[in-house]
Amino acid sequence: MKMNIRKFCGGIALLASVSLSTLTCAQTLTDILAEARATREAENALYQQRSGEYNAMSAADKQAAMQRINQQRSAVQTQVDAKTRTYSDNDLEINQLNTQLREKASQLGVSEVFGLARQVAGDSVTPMEQSIINAQYASDTDSRIAFLEAVATSERVLTTAQLERLWMEIAREMTATGEVAKYSGTVVEPNGTPRTATVIRIGPFSAIADGQFVSYLPELARLNVMPRQPTELLPAAADLADATGGYVNTVVDSTRGVLLNMYVERPTFVERITSGEVEINYTILAVGAAGTLPFFFQLIYLIFARLGVSSQLRDLSNPKKNNALGRVLLAFKGDGKTIDEAPEIAELRISEAVMREVPKLERFQPLLRLVVAAGPLLGLVGTVIGMILTFQSITETGSSDPKLMANGIGTAMIATLLGLGIAVPMLFANALLNSLSRSIVQILDEQSAGILAENLEKRKHG
Repeated sequence: MKMNIRKFCGGIALLASVSLSTLTCAQTLTDILAEARATREAENALYQQRSGEYNAMSAADKQAAMQRINQQRSAVQTQVDAKTRTYSDNDLEINQLNTQLREKASQLGVSEVFGLARQVAGDSVTPMEQSIINAQYASDTDSRIAFLEAVATSERVLTTAQLERLWMEIAREMTATGEVAKYSGTVVEPNGTPRTATVIRIGPFSAIADGQFVSYLPELARLNVMPRQPTELLPAAADLADATGGYVNTVVDSTRGVLLNMYVERPTFVERITSGEVEINYTILAVGAAGTLPFFFQLIYLIFARLGVSSQLRDLSNPKKNNALGRVLLAFKGDGKTIDEAPEIAELRISEAVMREVPKLERFQPLLRLVVAAGPLLGLVGTVIGMILTFQSITETGSSDPKLMANGIGTAMIATLLGLGIAVPMLFANALLNSLSRSIVQILDEQSAGILAENLEKRKHG
């Protein structure tokens, strides 16, 4: 409101034909009305003064004043007519010259050439500005990007030098695209410190500096050392840096850095775990550890037990206590002599010995089956909790961004992945232990049946 009042006040001052040195800018409508009345009274007073002066003049003076005014008006009109004729003549000449220029340009085809040159320059600005090749020529006195932009936006006829340089810049870009260049350039460390390094550029695709992968920053026209280096690919980068000639195996990103940036930004295993529901994820890992350690312990035990039983099978007449089969044989044969008992008692004795060995052989298998069942369920719990938190955050922020929801769902699914990653190996581990234990128990059963049959045969013929 104050700004409008000031403008209105200024308009009053301009309309007044008298000098109002005491006029100030009004702040209220009442002030505006008062100043308007004062201006009107001043105009009336000036009019009365001039009217009185005119009436006091004689007829001859009035006639002389009228002649002076008419002469002044005639002189001004003469100047106006002369300027108008000059403007019309110049405008006509300009139109004629433009017509001649268009005709000559059309005859020579210059307009098409210049138009095509501007179009090519405009189309080349963005690809060259985003190209990693631009970092090699960033030290040029006259930037090629600035030159291309000037040509693309120029409204003048392009000179021969401009057309030649446009061709040279395009040819240099095409040549650099197909070569492997090694030069000394400036790279920026992750902390923002620039340094000079030996850069090896592979066309417009990839570049390394002193054995490290770098990415291109179009804003600075410089190369930036990646904060996270792909450790699996560093040996290939080192081989390229140490190469002196010939062929060498290395890594080339055909997407000009997109895939490499995605590769290095992949979270590690620990980062994936910590990005989800930490409590559930660590609980799943603890359950997996509780099943993995007993599995390896029992696997080693069963391997040695199987070797001991195989060794005892080759010497059944000399049972030993260091294996399951030997202990079963000793339960029927004491101190090297066969125990003379009824077949029913002998069978019970041998069955007792076998049953004494079975718990050791089938140890920890119920625990592994529990881990197999609990892993996916714990993962499902973590996923449900993560989904609940994701939907709550979407509700609180009111954002419908699909990226936000996709990120939350991806984080929540980590718990399911961990659960399945524990359950599936434990399923195979349990099957392996079950197979080994069953094979040993089967050998014990077979030998027990053979011992009973031999004992029964001896009693019949005894």
